[in-house]
Parts: sequence; structure tokens; C-alpha cells
Amino acid sequence: MASKKLKAVCFGEILFDVFPKLKKIGGAPLNVASRLKSFGVDVAMISAVGNDENGKELIEYFQKLEINTRSIQVKKNYPTGVVNVQLNEKGNASYDIAYPSAWDKIRLSIDDLELVKNADFFVYGSLAARDESTKKTVLQLLEVANYKIFDINLRNPHYTEDTLIEFMNTADFIKFNDEELYEVSRFLGSTYNSLQQNLEFIAQKTTTKTICVTLGSHGAVLFVDETYYHSCGYYVDVVDTVGSGDSFLATLINKLFTDKDPQKAIIYACAVGALVAQSEGANPIISEDVVLNFIAGTK
Repeated sequence: MASKKLKAVCFGEILFDVFPKLKKIGGAPLNVASRLKSFGVDVAMISAVGNDENGKELIEYFQKLEINTRSIQVKKNYPTGVVNVQLNEKGNASYDIAYPSAWDKIRLSIDDLELVKNADFFVYGSLAARDESTKKTVLQLLEVANYKIFDINLRNPHYTEDTLIEFMNTADFIKFNDEELYEVSRFLGSTYNSLQQNLEFIAQKTTTKTICVTLGSHGAVLFVDETYYHSCGYYVDVVDTVGSGDSFLATLINKLFTDKDPQKAIIYACAVGALVAQSEGANPIISEDVVLNFIAGTK
């Protein structure tokens, strides 16, 4: 019997990352949606673009991938999002995120409520909640979502502690990087120093059963129902880290829902994240054979 096709909805910012010498389609929810689609997931995107050339280009990008664009709103009074990206000598990125952008003004629709209600999981992040308009919409969608995946994406000054707490308390799954884990733990009152203690502190505070923390080149740790799963990561020559964490998250979600083996999922997801980091841009095409050979250490 053929397995049921997964349905996913990704919510939030879709935009252009503008580098010193080029611009690339980006935004964490867009990157997650693109990678999920590459695994055969039925993906829809809820977002907004401006009535401009960048907006048309983004919609065409989704249509080419056969990602559902019916819930991408077109705003006459706001431009399509742009992020100016600077890379340091190690390939790590810093971001200047234009405000207001079209994705700051996503309105709720009945169709979107039905879309989320019928999806296996709903992926949302902290950045899109910087504006009260979009924040209100995502909170209403969370009320009907079946499985809620919160991708914490701390970009100063585009978040508040209250919003992070509200979103974490709603989530079934939270993804941090290690710096984000420590920052969030501190403002919640943690006195612990170790990653494990702080991870368990967050799990208790938010009653979230699944938490993942990425550790850059050192891999990631996954905490599911009070059990730990680890990957030590992979060595690669980093070109840029943009989108690496997003592809990691999409891969991890897909593997957890399809294979239901957390240890295999975290190993495979770390491999995909590493392969993205050694490529230019957020959404390089990566085949399963390439991933499996990379894990095995073969060409």
C-alpha cells in the first residue's frame, strides 16, 4: 500500500536575500517549503508579496516548484521583502531586514484556516510576528493547526520575549540554534550553564515534547519524549550558511513523519544541512544518492 502523501503549510516571510554581488530568493519559511517539496511533500505557502517585479518572481518560483501559491497575498501598498546580507570571512551571515514589507501584513482568510486544518503540520517562525498584523493571523491559524513546528529565528530587533513565550507554549516542536537556546533560557529564568540542562529547562517550561538544537559544524541534538538523539555533524568547506538550518529543519521534519526513527532523522538532516552550507545560496538541489554517499564518506 502506498504511503499517504504528507501535507504541510509554511507560514511567514518570503523575500530576496541581497548579497554584495547577487540576489537570491530566500526567507526561512520559503527555504523550508522548497526543501519539503523536494522530498515529495504537498506544500502550501501562506505569505504576501508586493505588487512588483520581485513579487512576481517569487510567485513564479513557487509555481515552478509546484508549491501551492493560492495563499500568497499581493499587497499594493507594501513592497516585496528584501534582506541585505553580509558574510564574514567564515561565511556566517548578518542581516538587515527591510520593514515594513508585504509579509508583515498577512491577513487571515477562511481558505487559509481550512488549508492549515487539513495539513499534517504547520511551520511558523518568530520573524514574521514582528508586526501585529501578521502575528494576529498566525495566532489564529495556530488554533486550528494539527502539529505546530516553531522555528525560532532571533533577528534583533525583530522579536519580543512575550511573543517567543506565546509561540513556544503553543508549539509541539521547537527548533533552536545553540545561541538561541541559551538566550531564551536566560530570559525565562534559567540558572543553568549546560546545553542539556537548558534544553530540559525549556521542555519543562513550555511542555514541548520535541526540541531540536543545532550546533553548527558540530551537528545537532534532538530531544523527543525525554530521550536524546545526536549527530556530531560533518566537516565541509563552508561557502555560506544561508538556508542551511532551514534545509536541516525541513529534512528532519520529513524524516520524523515518514521514517519515524529519530536517530536516523537527525543524522540525515545534519548531512543535508552541511551540504547546503558548502553550496552557494539557500536552496541547492541535493539528491538522496548525494546525501547517502556524503554520510558514508564516499564520493
